[in-house]
Amino acid sequence: MDPCPFVRITVGNLALKIPVASKPARSVVHPSSSPCFCKIKLKNFPLQTAVIPYTPPDNTQFPEGQHQTLAATFHLCKSDLDRLVTKSIFTNKLHVKISIYTGRRGNTCGVNSGRLLGKVSVPLDLAGTESRGVVFHNGWISVGKECVKGSSAQFHLNVKAEPDPRFVFQFDGEPECSPQVFQIQGNIRQPVFTCKFSLRTTTGDRSQRSRSLQGEPNSSRSWLSSFGSERERPLKERKGWSITIHDLSGSPVAAASMVTPFVPSPGSDRVSRSNPGSWLILRPGDGTWKPWGRLEAWRERGSSDGLGYRFELIPDTKGSMSAASIVLAESTLSSHKGGKFVIDLGAGSNGRATSPVGSPRGSGDYGHGLWPYCMYRGFVMSASVDGEGKCSKPGVEVSVQHVNCTEDAAAFVALAAAVDLSMDACQLFSQRLRKELCQDQDLLG
Repeated sequence: MDPCPFVRITVGNLALKIPVASKPARSVVHPSSSPCFCKIKLKNFPLQTAVIPYTPPDNTQFPEGQHQTLAATFHLCKSDLDRLVTKSIFTNKLHVKISIYTGRRGNTCGVNSGRLLGKVSVPLDLAGTESRGVVFHNGWISVGKECVKGSSAQFHLNVKAEPDPRFVFQFDGEPECSPQVFQIQGNIRQPVFTCKFSLRTTTGDRSQRSRSLQGEPNSSRSWLSSFGSERERPLKERKGWSITIHDLSGSPVAAASMVTPFVPSPGSDRVSRSNPGSWLILRPGDGTWKPWGRLEAWRERGSSDGLGYRFELIPDTKGSMSAASIVLAESTLSSHKGGKFVIDLGAGSNGRATSPVGSPRGSGDYGHGLWPYCMYRGFVMSASVDGEGKCSKPGVEVSVQHVNCTEDAAAFVALAAAVDLSMDACQLFSQRLRKELCQDQDLLG
């Protein structure tokens, strides 16, 4: 499999220092007592915002040994690179533009509550960045209206571009229709996987699945039952969905199995955050299925009315369930418009609120150093999800650094299918599901 070129532009290591002499009047908030923030803009990409740490004015260098703290990240595919590089040749050079504000973020009646301190513009030359890293700026820049040396505010930042090649996959149909999955490279579409969607019967053995894994031992069923909820099943529920990913030889290389049914909360027609449905993402190993990750999904209330989700990795503990799992992604997708499910262990992805939030269920930062095999860094994967009632053919991007074998890529494809199917599973129970998703017509909605 050959990857597609992508470039990751990051803005980080922000800091702001303002000389004591330039401290504003009492009517204006000073950054030493209140956080500052900035708005970061790259042409044709959504605006991103970040908090700026305050640094005492006598500091002359950015603190030694401090980790790279990302404030904004922009992901550029090949077409983005071609368009931006071409435009920079014939027009003004491309810039990252940063507006710096003192005071807290937010607005009242459409007016920003912060006070504009100054603006910074860093020129970018993206030619060749798909094959080599480039640092465009790393250090302090004077901002503000004061021109006398030593009296102006100083803003520290690091702006760089790094190659971030990815494997790109596209479902040839909706996951519940058992489509092929193509790898995309430019204009070339090459089949790499096939999907098999199945429904466990509503009666009999709850763990019975399509015999997609030849010689599947009984131990694989124990994994499913141990993760599934044993709560009483109400009459209305969506359960028994699974999808198996096969390589072109027909061998199963990943699977997603619904292990906790999606049920409406009492007195409601929606799946609640307090009682979500869940999927187990499985990989083959030692003649059985082994759990790799768990996806929980629910229907958010309020104005968002979206698909809420949480994805966590499961440690390989040789049958023990005691080790802490770790949350890699937790956010919301629009039920109407859809969006992108993203695992990006850094700053926000193109301004979308799909980066990991909250703290991992264990020590460390988003899995860094938690387990010997947990090497996830930076962008991991993304999957496009269409809204309810739309023909969804998910597109999947996976960072090359996280794919060492076919099973690695297939696991992310299975996860993308589970996210897409969760949009249907979390559909209001007052609405009817399409026939492919239910064997019993009484459960259609």
